Order: sequence, then structure tokens, then C-alpha cells
Amino acid sequence: MRNFVLRLIVNAVSLVVASELLDGIQIRDDRVTTLLIVALIFGLVNAIIKPILTVLTCPFIIVTLGLFILVLNGGMLLITDELAGNRFEVDGWWAAILGGIIMGVISLILESVLGIREDKDKHKEKRSPQQV
Repeated sequence: MRNFVLRLIVNAVSLVVASELLDGIQIRDDRVTTLLIVALIFGLVNAIIKPILTVLTCPFIIVTLGLFILVLNGGMLLITDELAGNRFEVDGWWAAILGGIIMGVISLILESVLGIREDKDKHKEKRSPQQV
């Protein structure tokens, strides 16, 4: 539960930073509840839809040496735009791709500072079978 709340906060902060840095991304209201709803939708889209699209587009990812992931991240922002209704708006693919890059960098920094990545790695170590 702790990681869920931390990831929600990380998504919210990265959405705010992306919307402040780019004119093409807007969060309609200045309310915290709106921001948390959009962050929750973005987290669900990343958890459910992105893995499916990553598997389906694996050949493109390989051929472009991973750069197609940037397009997928932008697509996740556009899907969030559609699902969030009038709470969140992304103006086109370029804004979405740049926003995805900004959000990825901010998320990486915040997750490392908050120890979310380390918790995930420790959890994997606990679940892996021990060698004899």
C-alpha cells in the first residue's frame, strides 16, 4: 500500500512538472483531487495497457533500438487524456512524447530518492529461489 501511494504521488508530481514545462500539456483544475485522479488514471494505463502494447510492438522497439518506447510513453499520455475527460489535455503527439520524456526523468529521480526502486529490487530478491 505504501508503494501505491508513493507511486501515485510520483505520478502527480511528474504530471505537474510536465504541465509546467510544456505548453501542450494542461491540467484543467488547480485542485489536488483532480491531479490525483489524473495521476491514478495514468498509473492504471501504465500498469494495464502499456505492457500489452510493449509486447505487441516489440519488433519496433528492437528495430529502433528502444526509441519506440518514447512513442509508447507518449501514447500512454494521450490515452490518459482521453480517459480523464476534461480534467487533463495533451495537444498532439509531440507534446505527449516530450511530456513522456519529462515524466520519465522526474519519476526516475523521485523513485530513486524515495527508495521505490530499491524496494522493488529487494522484493524480487526475497522471492527468487536461493541457490544451494
